[in-house]
Amino acid sequence: MDRIAITGGARLNGTIPVSGAKNSAIKLMAASLLTDEPLRLTNMPRLADTRFLGKLLTRLGVQVTESDGPDGQQTLLHAPEIMSGFAPYDLVRQMRASFNVLGPLVARSGQAKVSLPGGCTIGARPVDLHLQALEALGAKIDLHEGYVYAQAPRGLKGAEITFPIVSVGATEHAMLAAVLADGVTVIHNAACEPELADLQDCLNAMGAKVEGAGTPTITITGVARLKGATHAVIPDRIEMGTYAVAAAMAGGEVRLTNARPGLIDALLDKLKEAGAGVEPTADGVIIRRNGQRLDSVDVETAPFPGFATDLQAQFMALMTTAKGESRIRETIFENRFMHAPELMRLGADISVSGGEARVRGVEQLEGAEVMATDLRASVSLVIAGLVARGETTVSRIYHLDRGFERLEEKLGACGAQVRRIKGDGEAEL
Repeated sequence: MDRIAITGGARLNGTIPVSGAKNSAIKLMAASLLTDEPLRLTNMPRLADTRFLGKLLTRLGVQVTESDGPDGQQTLLHAPEIMSGFAPYDLVRQMRASFNVLGPLVARSGQAKVSLPGGCTIGARPVDLHLQALEALGAKIDLHEGYVYAQAPRGLKGAEITFPIVSVGATEHAMLAAVLADGVTVIHNAACEPELADLQDCLNAMGAKVEGAGTPTITITGVARLKGATHAVIPDRIEMGTYAVAAAMAGGEVRLTNARPGLIDALLDKLKEAGAGVEPTADGVIIRRNGQRLDSVDVETAPFPGFATDLQAQFMALMTTAKGESRIRETIFENRFMHAPELMRLGADISVSGGEARVRGVEQLEGAEVMATDLRASVSLVIAGLVARGETTVSRIYHLDRGFERLEEKLGACGAQVRRIKGDGEAEL
């Protein structure tokens, strides 16, 4: 099993291009099930998660072709017909978001059998809201032996959907199903993350009629069919925020390109409050730190436009060497402080109580062997390793490969001493 090794102490100086957003790309790929014409996605990241979903879509009848085009990395998806409405557990369990093929399958072919995604290390995250939305649209839902059987032989019908809590996945799923429903669907208490607006733009380019994505109320007027389209995936705000934190942690000056700093204003405000330099540019942002120790800053996760839960672990790593004590409150997912004990192995002073962690900054972290517990936790350990004395080795980095494209290459280009150690013990620079 591969590992990442980091030798701490190098400042970061250079440019890092931000990849397309993983959390958007996988939902856009699922949209290919809604049309018999080709959907071309540009600015596509090459990640374990997109590969997992590509395998599942291929099984369902989608022709998936990756290539390098004039607009960079692209994926062409074409489903002239749905060959199967069955999504088995061995594929769905690899990535929760693959459950979102259920709605498009029912919308286009009237039926589907999709495995429940199973548990998750950062909380239960049940799919009840997804199923309630589909039932509101007229689908008949049955659960048997870990599978969801959904049927709508006469098609889905527009409906009023009110979510009791904000859910990004359920909002996206409802959108994907409702675009082919007969009539008007209104989604209340919808998630407002930028990925929702990106999905709306793609669906509308395919001929859908969606309004309001990015606000709490989304209105969808169903159409009889969708067509093919070309759509550029938005930049990954979590990757952008991760490298911004890494630059603030290691010191130096890093220019992030192909980025939209407005998508991470909450993080950038906290970086400035801590003492890092933040300078927006025409195509991204520059992060600077001249070597002075940062100040401790309190953060609380919240739905967009608040501080993203997917940046919480990275910011905790940053605070481990800041002056004073910071409090980090997690309000989105339970059980999302599993990186804290691993950071403590590097010498961090952290105490966790319920949904709050207190981080008391130390003068110096020390390299050690640590283990990734989930996607965002894994990169927090890399960030800490950038300043830890000696070598830090992060194992179970298959989590990292799910969401970060060419991480060693991007950090290495800025001077970081980071390398991948292959499972057989051979190091790969």
